[in-house]
Amino acid sequence: MLRFYLSCLLAFTGGHMVNYTVILYLQEKVGSDWLSGVGFGLSFGSSLVFGWFAGVLCDRIAPARVIHGAQALFLLCLAGLWWTDASTTGQSRVIWTLFSAFLGGLAWSFVGPARLTTLGQIAPADKLKPATIVFNLQVLLGFGLAPVVIGVVRSHAGWPAVFATGMGLFVASSMLLLGTRTHGSDRPSLGVVRELREGFAAVGANPLLAQLIVAAIVAYAMTGPMQILLPKLAREVLGLSELQRGGYLGLMALALISGGVAALLLGKHLHHGAAIFVGTVTASLLFASLSYWSSAAASATALGGMGLLGGMVISFVIAGIQGQAPDALRGRIMGIYSIISQVVPAASGVAAGALVRSTGVTSAIAMAGLGLAGIALLSALAMPQLRRMRA
Repeated sequence: MLRFYLSCLLAFTGGHMVNYTVILYLQEKVGSDWLSGVGFGLSFGSSLVFGWFAGVLCDRIAPARVIHGAQALFLLCLAGLWWTDASTTGQSRVIWTLFSAFLGGLAWSFVGPARLTTLGQIAPADKLKPATIVFNLQVLLGFGLAPVVIGVVRSHAGWPAVFATGMGLFVASSMLLLGTRTHGSDRPSLGVVRELREGFAAVGANPLLAQLIVAAIVAYAMTGPMQILLPKLAREVLGLSELQRGGYLGLMALALISGGVAALLLGKHLHHGAAIFVGTVTASLLFASLSYWSSAAASATALGGMGLLGGMVISFVIAGIQGQAPDALRGRIMGIYSIISQVVPAASGVAAGALVRSTGVTSAIAMAGLGLAGIALLSALAMPQLRRMRA
């Protein structure tokens, strides 16, 4: 298991490096915020189409093989960015950068469901939930480490070294997976559409699983407004310098990681259903409170508390979904979760962008936070099985 976790950490650090690199590269080399947004959309939006096929594939063949294929796509993405940087200019640079971003998005569509399905096969049944929380911690660590690695490597050796470092992380991650034994299904293929229907039917037949899926949607809906509104808040309301803004925004990654650690340490002692609802409501209210604070220290404290609770909630939600997923349908169900984790933040981010243009940053933060808190409260009333879930 240790080799698998380390492989996850390297892969998710490399994967988030791809996302940040696409955004930063288009901003710096092309000079377009709009194109950087398109690149971000390609890096995650592909999951909305290909994530369904990924779940089916992970139930058909050994998911470890799917991981290797997805990481090969990440290598192609980084190789494409490297070639683009060295050999193109002008419009062709834009086209090839966006094509490389699409390859990265395609890889993301498959790597998440494949790793979660692999975990479900190699972890003992009685250890699956805590193992999933540890897995989610690797995701959060990778998210936090990626911009740091890019900053350090780029400051010393430029973009080619960033591309090479990302490729090295994926190669090492795949090497660590060698010898991991997973299995596919023995039954004949029924066709993608029919197998997808089986996955949705399994979710519909299990009220707790369905409610965990809804809880994931609510929890991830907060991340889009955070990504869109917090940089604007730090600059326009708190008046932070560029370095201070980096520290303020970096606090969120650190707090999310701390939340994952807290979920791992406290998981046996907390009522998971109550923790999910209370944590989501409180985190939403803390987000809304950011519209009130003019002090950077007070704002950072609220932001840290929000990230801590968010990391804990997501860890409990994904562990619950993993624990409820039937083995034969695990790939499809974890595929649904992976699509939610990528598409919902993008969609809520678009909504937050429209809101801030019409109301201003402080009003947008207050409305988004209070709205999400209200949705979480209504969800708690409407989802009795999840309220009763202990661990």
